[in-house]
Amino acid sequence: MSKTMSIVLASGTIDKIAAAGVITSGAVANGIDVNIFVTFWALMKFRKHDDTVNKLSYDGSEISDMVMKRMSEKHIQSGIEMIRNAKEVGNVHVYGCALMADVMDIRKEDLDPMVEDVIGVGEFVSMTESSYTTIFI
Repeated sequence: MSKTMSIVLASGTIDKIAAAGVITSGAVANGIDVNIFVTFWALMKFRKHDDTVNKLSYDGSEISDMVMKRMSEKHIQSGIEMIRNAKEVGNVHVYGCALMADVMDIRKEDLDPMVEDVIGVGEFVSMTESSYTTIFI
């Protein structure tokens, strides 16, 4: 039986989504299964046709342009791409938050295909019972 890590991804800023991508990739590289619950503003970034502005969190707003330029120059994948790639090689499950999907009129069909299902927080909390750790980003 392998270890499982759970991640609650609530922020839709690129730095927070990138952190989730890096942590997910590192977990998969170490044979750890990952369950990701995408909620609040992060859910908007997992839509098939996301048209929201890419930005850093408020803490990094003054260097946002420089960071975006350097990431592009260094060909660093987006956090969503990191999660997608980790999902291809490891046991990664991505779930959308049913409450936020309802609030924002988002259907499962509107989300990136890597999102397996839209579930309630109670179901996700049940999944975390078998996790050795849960991270909130």
